[in-house]
Amino acid sequence: MSDSEVLIVISKLKKYIKTKSGMNTAGNVAPALSALIAQLCDDAMARAEKDRRKTVMDRDFQMPSSAGSDE
Repeated sequence: MSDSEVLIVISKLKKYIKTKSGMNTAGNVAPALSALIAQLCDDAMARAEKDRRKTVMDRDFQMPSSAGSDE
């Protein structure tokens, strides 16, 4: 994956944020969120590999420990 590859549907992200909060979404949100998603996927793949599986499952995804630590 290239550093600039976006892993989310930006229009759906913007619509979600607008609908839930009435807020707009800055242009730099998509790359930042994509980087977080990529890291979550990398971690999940490592967990599946550690369990000797070739399938990434929902249980392989865990929230990062730093999520929400800014507030």
